[in-house]
Amino acid sequence: MKTFMANAQNVERNWYVVDADGMPLGRLASQVAAILRGKNKPTFTPHVDCGDHVIVINADKVILTGKKLDQKVYYHHSGFPGGLKETKYRKLMAEKPEFAVKHAITGMLPKGPLGRQMARKLRVYAGPEHEHEAQKPTVLELVK
Repeated sequence: MKTFMANAQNVERNWYVVDADGMPLGRLASQVAAILRGKNKPTFTPHVDCGDHVIVINADKVILTGKKLDQKVYYHHSGFPGGLKETKYRKLMAEKPEFAVKHAITGMLPKGPLGRQMARKLRVYAGPEHEHEAQKPTVLELVK
């Protein structure tokens, strides 16, 4: 018996919709990252992008437990001296909840070209509507 190794020609991709309403951010991110990577399939191969497309809706209703809204900080740097910017997650979730969810999920994917390819299969929307009805996505219930 030979070990099965997936390649780009024999990977089947499905579309899933995940409702993020009331889910903790880290728990949502870890489960969606596993689906994007393809670890939920028996044909998982580490060096091949065998994951599925994921649509996350209601990103503005994601919760952060404890005091994370006031203590957790998002940092980014402009590249110039003194260009470190910081934003508290309370402000980030109020202004750009899609970015906060996408940032958490992509941080759990592999770094490099393979991880960027996996991240392109992620779509995040703040509200309950999305524009991917033509792909006939199936609703996926995650563990809260």
